[in-house]
Amino acid sequence: MELDNIDFQILQLLSENSRIQWKDIGKQIHMTGQAVGNRIKRLEDNGVIKTYSIIVDEMKLGLSYTAFVIIYMKTTDHHSFVDFTVNQKEIVEVHRISGEGCYHLKVKVSSQEQLNLVLNKILDYGNYKLYLSIKETKQHNSLSAT
Repeated sequence: MELDNIDFQILQLLSENSRIQWKDIGKQIHMTGQAVGNRIKRLEDNGVIKTYSIIVDEMKLGLSYTAFVIIYMKTTDHHSFVDFTVNQKEIVEVHRISGEGCYHLKVKVSSQEQLNLVLNKILDYGNYKLYLSIKETKQHNSLSAT
């Protein structure tokens, strides 16, 4: 699916506020709300828009520790590790990577003890390097047409 400038404008507005009304998007990009809705539906049907979500203040939820973990697998059978990561609520992102290590995890926990529990479980699959976040300086990307 090829996206045009209008699609990128719609995606930008939705990324800033996914609850924005179609008619309000239409006012900003000079289209009717129905035309915007049709474009959004097409973007959803084609998998460009995968889901809608919210961004919460994790500190207010008590998740004060963010760790990045590089995993060095013991084996080439990664299926059980991937299943493990899916079932761990503390692991919020998993990336298969090139270069150093096999996987890069983002882990959010409320305490060092909780982090230690996750790390101990990871040892069943391989070794790791741990990096603790000191401060988040950017939370998410804004879209732009390329």
